[in-house]
Amino acid sequence: MQKFRTVLGAATFLLICAAIYMVFIYAPVPSNVTDMPEVQKILYFHVSAAWIGFLAFFVVFVCSIVYLKNRSRKWDMVAASSAEVGVVYTSIVLLTGPVWGKAAWNVWWTWDPRLTTTLVLWFIYVAYLIIRNSAEEDEKRARFAAVFGIIGFIDVPIVFMAIRWWRTIHPIIFESNSVGLTPKMLTTLFVSLGAFTLLYLYYMLLRLDISKAKLQLAELKERLRSHY
Repeated sequence: MQKFRTVLGAATFLLICAAIYMVFIYAPVPSNVTDMPEVQKILYFHVSAAWIGFLAFFVVFVCSIVYLKNRSRKWDMVAASSAEVGVVYTSIVLLTGPVWGKAAWNVWWTWDPRLTTTLVLWFIYVAYLIIRNSAEEDEKRARFAAVFGIIGFIDVPIVFMAIRWWRTIHPIIFESNSVGLTPKMLTTLFVSLGAFTLLYLYYMLLRLDISKAKLQLAELKERLRSHY
């Protein structure tokens, strides 16, 4: 596992370098962007972070269901690790969005349906992480967190569909019959998405190793306590 993580880390670094080059050098600025064209580059990080945030919370959703079914500790650890990484990615979304919004709308924040539901999603999974540290019993904590993780995922499709269900000023990039990006821009977005995906996997494995080490330490302390 250590060797695989090292290889994954190297691949992640190379793909991130490629993504940065493509974002700032390869990808063109749309012709309709005249003011602060550099800010438009945030698109590639903003959208990629949003999609991987969705992926992370989907992993929480699936692993929570599996945990409630078989009570295997490994699924609980995967869910917890994915939730932590997902909150980081969603934080990136909420930080990069206002920077773009200031240039496009001349305001840092507006209670647009997409922005509001994303903020709610962030609060849901921050609460999930708080729940994981609120109950004293490991099994009780894991069970409560699993239920919350399943219910909280309901907001993910709401966030995705917000710009289609309600009137919004948030741009729609992918529509059913068209993509609002040039071929070079679309290729750059996919490379950025790949880089963010590998980074997610790398941090997931790292966080799982930390969780396993904490579990082993807790078991060792319990054996020592029972021995003495």
